[in-house]
Amino acid sequence: MKRDVWVAAISGGTDPATGFVGGCPLLPVTAGEMQCRLLGISVHAFNDAGQPVTDEVGELVVTEPFPTMPLHFWNDPGDTRYQESYFEMFPGTWRHGDWIRFTPAGRSVIFGRSDTTINRFGIRMGTSEIYRAVEDVPEVLDSLVVDLEYLGRTSYMPLFVVLRPGVMLDDALAARIKESIRRRTSARYVPDAVFAIDDIPRTLTGKKMELPVRKLLLGHPLEKIASRDAMANPDSLSFFVQLARKLNRCG
Repeated sequence: MKRDVWVAAISGGTDPATGFVGGCPLLPVTAGEMQCRLLGISVHAFNDAGQPVTDEVGELVVTEPFPTMPLHFWNDPGDTRYQESYFEMFPGTWRHGDWIRFTPAGRSVIFGRSDTTINRFGIRMGTSEIYRAVEDVPEVLDSLVVDLEYLGRTSYMPLFVVLRPGVMLDDALAARIKESIRRRTSARYVPDAVFAIDDIPRTLTGKKMELPVRKLLLGHPLEKIASRDAMANPDSLSFFVQLARKLNRCG
C-alpha cells in the first residue's frame, strides 16, 4: 500500500525555546530547503551591514519580540552575558549565530553556525563543510575543529576526531584526513594538528560545543564558558582543559 510521507526539517534554538523556520503541509516540498518561516517569529537574513538580504547567505536574525523570547539569563548580573550572546552584533535585534539563506519564494537553507566560522587567510568557511570531508573518511566517527586566532602570532587550527573502535591515529591516517579536507574544501583548511579523542563535547540537544571549546583553548576559565549541567557528556571536557593548559603555557 502506497502512503505519502511529509518530511520536514526545522531550525530553532534552545534559549529562545522556539523554531525559526520549518515545514507547512500546505506548501510544496523542495529538496534541501525548509519550507517557510514559522508562526510568531520575524526571522530574516542580515548582511554584515545589518541589512536584510534575499537569495544570499546572511546572519539569522529576529527583528521583533516573540512569545518565548527570554528576558534575562539566570545568574547574569546586568544582563551582560545575555546581551553579548544575542544583541552585540546588531543592537536591538536578536542575532542567533546561524548562517541562513532565504529564497525569493520564502524557503530557506541553514549553512551552520556563524560564530564558529573558520577564517583562514581571509577566506571564511562554515565548519560543516570541513566535517563532511573529515567524516567521510571511514575510520572517523565524529569530529570537531576550531580556529585559534592569537594576537601577535599565526593562528592555530587543531582538528579533533573520534575514531572507530580499535583504530589508532597514525601518520598515515592523519595524512588521509588532511588530504580529504584539501580535496573537498581547500588547502587553507588543512589543520595544523590532528588529535584523537574519546568524545566530542555536546550540549543536551546534541550540538557540538565549538565555541566553548574554542574559548577554553584560548585561555578562558572553564566555569565561564560551559555549564556541566547543560552538557550531554561533561567528562569530555577534561582533554580540552589539559590541552588548554599546554597551549597557553607554550604561548
